[in-house]
Amino acid sequence: MDVYEAVDSRRAVRAFSDEPVSRETLERVLTAATRSPSSGNLQPWRMYVVAGEPLAELKRRATARAVAGDPGDDREYPMYPAELKPPYADRFSAAAAQRYEALGIERDDPGRPRRIATLNAQAFGAPVVLFCYVDESMGPGQWADAGMYVQTVMLLLRAEGLHSCPQVMWTMYRRTVGETVGADDGLVLFCGVSVGFEKVDVSRLRTGRADMTETVSFIGM
Repeated sequence: MDVYEAVDSRRAVRAFSDEPVSRETLERVLTAATRSPSSGNLQPWRMYVVAGEPLAELKRRATARAVAGDPGDDREYPMYPAELKPPYADRFSAAAAQRYEALGIERDDPGRPRRIATLNAQAFGAPVVLFCYVDESMGPGQWADAGMYVQTVMLLLRAEGLHSCPQVMWTMYRRTVGETVGADDGLVLFCGVSVGFEKVDVSRLRTGRADMTETVSFIGM
């Protein structure tokens, strides 16, 4: 797949089929992703790949917490700033409205948070979830490296005909995830990435993006 095509077709898919994903494919993707840029070549990420019965059990445990209205574990890093100013707040609100509509959840539904948490806890039906961790001693630069690594993985997944959905939500249940993957002490859960083939005959959400001129300035050319 052409790189431009991979970038353009990558989106957060929230409805996966139960078609299995082979270990061979994931190993090919994750091997290629080791070439992701890394300042000082620290490669600060640690990835855990979960599927089969371990993932099914994790989904059951996380879903039980979501259904019970569990607010989640204490946060190791904020998902968003305490206050979003324009234009970020406007973009966030518009994208949220699109997601709720695609998921069939009314914006004023009092049970909305619990329903959304439950769908996330089920990884939207994905047969594989990747959990990316960062060493707690790392700083903002290394967290940026981890983001580039995850993006590289998601683009390579597109080259394999697969889709993904990055989920910071898993940090809410980080202790449950940690018990499943046996994460080493001193690692912070950055995010989960649901992986699989997109379910057919479902509403496909593609959120808008700011025009390039809103985020890019050309100087000297």
